[in-house]
Amino acid sequence: MNPRRGLAIVAVACVTSVLAWLLFIGLPRWYGGPSATRASAATPSPAAAPPGRKIKARLYYVAEDGARLAAVERDVPYGDTTVEQAKQIIDAQIAPVSEPLISAVPPGTRLRALFVTEKGEAYVDLSREVSAAHQGGSVDELLTVYTLVDALTSNLPAVTAVQLLVDGREVETLAGHVDLRRPLTKNLSWVQ
Repeated sequence: MNPRRGLAIVAVACVTSVLAWLLFIGLPRWYGGPSATRASAATPSPAAAPPGRKIKARLYYVAEDGARLAAVERDVPYGDTTVEQAKQIIDAQIAPVSEPLISAVPPGTRLRALFVTEKGEAYVDLSREVSAAHQGGSVDELLTVYTLVDALTSNLPAVTAVQLLVDGREVETLAGHVDLRRPLTKNLSWVQ
């Protein structure tokens, strides 16, 4: 083998190794890849911040049979007013859950706004995902609706009924089955 050709092969191999190291290890570290991830893991996130005042609230998730709701007591941040507490309860209810819990609320659903009238009717404005990402079916829609209605009416005596809104508008239904044109009262018949 020609010594020059051997030297050229070694040089190409070295350059390739250096480029590979830069692309897969050096640049990601420089631009905040794995080392930034490790640093942020060491820094407490807002969710890991010291807990503030909390209340126990009864939240509702799909039961094992898939046809009813199961009540689960959870810690929820405290709200000074009925509206603030209602927002905390809805935020906790629509938050992603881990197994074995199954949420009746479609993933990605966000609380846009919430207000409570003097008569105790809560108007809960949710993002469009509550309807657009809903899997459909009358039982699933009933479980979604009463997860939210019962979470507020069971935990807040000042809330007597709940009307669900989607993207700031009144809707007839979420998925074609449950009439949402008026505020709904507590209905624990869906809870096992």
